[in-house]
Amino acid sequence: MKNNDWKDRLGVMYSTDPDFRYDTSNEGEEATLPKEKQLLRISLDKRNRGGKTVTLITGFRGTTADLESLGKQLKTKCGVGGSAKDREIIVQGDLRQKVLDLLQKDGYTKSRVI
Repeated sequence: MKNNDWKDRLGVMYSTDPDFRYDTSNEGEEATLPKEKQLLRISLDKRNRGGKTVTLITGFRGTTADLESLGKQLKTKCGVGGSAKDREIIVQGDLRQKVLDLLQKDGYTKSRVI
């Protein structure tokens, strides 16, 4: 039986192609790896930030919700702002060692400062 739900076609206006098929495949997010298998890299970044320095945590493998949760936890414990998007966490300021200590204390044993 053909699934022809209009909600799956939101965002597509109209097609004159008689062979057009709606792409309704949902690409699922990657499952979050356990903490001890995460290979997180902590670095200092100054590019395109108006002279401000930020601590950049990259290499997280998992869902967006888990990334945002880890980012919120780090920002709260460091007492600074930042963001978590595009598979990386940005923490304002040069807090590389503090972030490394927090991650290792939380169980991310393979974290390292670059």
